[in-house]
Amino acid sequence: MKHDKIPEWYAHTTEKYPQFAKALENLGETVRKEGPLDEKTSHLIQLAAATAIRSEGAVHSHTRRALQAGATAEEIHHAVLLLTSTIGFPGTSAALSWVYDILNAKAEK
Repeated sequence: MKHDKIPEWYAHTTEKYPQFAKALENLGETVRKEGPLDEKTSHLIQLAAATAIRSEGAVHSHTRRALQAGATAEEIHHAVLLLTSTIGFPGTSAALSWVYDILNAKAEK
């Protein structure tokens, strides 16, 4: 599986349950529009949350989305590094490996 595309399980789920997928999409969009934070900052915050709960899929997703919203690799890296004193180095290290899955896939294009 290429890391720059959505996972097959997600594509299958959204195809099988389109109303569910639409509700998720609408929720994310609605929440981002409710406040003053721009899309890039929103995805960096969600990336940090995904890192904190050690969700590899969400780290991949929000890394991709942050890049699409204009974040640089440096900003993404920094957003994860900032969590070291909060969640510890092992969690930060795991998340950085997941971030690099996406960054390396993008560099190989």
